[in-house]
Amino acid sequence: MSQPLSDAALDQLFRTARTYNGYLDQPVSEAQLHGIWDLMKMGPTSANILPARLVWCVSQDAKDKLAALAGGTNPDKIRKAPVTVIIGMDLDFHEQLPWLFPHADAKAWFDGNEPLREISAMRNSSLQGAYFLLAARALGLDTGPMSGFDNAGVDAAFFADQPRVRSNFISTLGYGDPATVFDRSPRPGFETFNRID
Repeated sequence: MSQPLSDAALDQLFRTARTYNGYLDQPVSEAQLHGIWDLMKMGPTSANILPARLVWCVSQDAKDKLAALAGGTNPDKIRKAPVTVIIGMDLDFHEQLPWLFPHADAKAWFDGNEPLREISAMRNSSLQGAYFLLAARALGLDTGPMSGFDNAGVDAAFFADQPRVRSNFISTLGYGDPATVFDRSPRPGFETFNRID
């Protein structure tokens, strides 16, 4: 039976974790990227569809290419981060279901139903993106998730060889610089946005 995590673990994952706008000059290794994937892939998705497709922009060329497609203050954040990750979604994820979900003919649920595939890809790649954030935090890294970029441009620049993959959101990754965080925004109590029926 699972046991509650320690307060220190809950702080690291949620309570004291922050979204960073800049990072310390400390590299992130390829082994750490693999470690994040090895955790985040374990998070649940509908029928194990796992639609997320990630591009880890590590080289300066890749970060510059991505930054050119972002707006506001995002280009500078992308260029200066040790890593920036594009969380994409495969609209043809169902082609992988015969081996990812062998318990039933799940591929047939999605064959010929583009609207169902689109909403399933968006919902579940967003879940996987959240698992990415938590996996990074669990491994002692920090993140800066963002939208504010040209999705079509990113798709053309990074997924040209996978035309059925679309970008969902992006996130910087590294060891966060505490000087780059804003004061924490409000987090309302249970009664504000919840009800028990």
